[in-house]
Amino acid sequence: MDASSKLPVSRMDGARPGGSTRSVHSRARTKAQNREVILAAARRVFSEMGFAAATVRDVIRATPLAAGTFYNYFKSKEEVYQALRDEVALAVRPGLRAARRAAGTAEEFLAATFRSFFAAALDHSGSFAPRPAGALRFRMDTPEVLAGIAELKEDIEDAMARGVLPRANAGLLASAITGLGFELSQDLNGPEDAAASTEFATRLVLGGLGAIVPPA
Repeated sequence: MDASSKLPVSRMDGARPGGSTRSVHSRARTKAQNREVILAAARRVFSEMGFAAATVRDVIRATPLAAGTFYNYFKSKEEVYQALRDEVALAVRPGLRAARRAAGTAEEFLAATFRSFFAAALDHSGSFAPRPAGALRFRMDTPEVLAGIAELKEDIEDAMARGVLPRANAGLLASAITGLGFELSQDLNGPEDAAASTEFATRLVLGGLGAIVPPA
């Protein structure tokens, strides 16, 4: 047998050690970049056109990517919308937690939570575009949202331990506050709406219906 036939054959001609690893990293970077390009375009399109009027084609046109590339990352504009909301949920968590930890009363705790969240909704208006009737509801079970709810529950338990909030079921209260905040964020048109929604939500959680019904 020729000696050359016994040489290792695992490396292709022209390949270098570590080349496959670099290739994997390069593909991962490209995927991350393409996904961010799509999200950035969708954020602009939803903000300018509104979620109901915008289409997947509009989002694709706002990117330099080929039409088919979009579907490598998202199946629909609803999935893009969900990804945008998840990004916001991740971004606002540090500010929300700091505001809650600084609260000295139940009203301050609740107002700080809603105020910070509604401010973030206005800052990311393209990600909080009103949903059309019949559209898929915003999912509350993604990792980003669940992590935010878990932090809120921890802060509620901490506030209860400090005497800032009365003793109650922290998990249920966290879910109720989160749901109320997300629903009210759908209709914000500016700082005045955010302030009014903060007051409404705070009074509702503090005092129930009796606290928000105007006197006869």
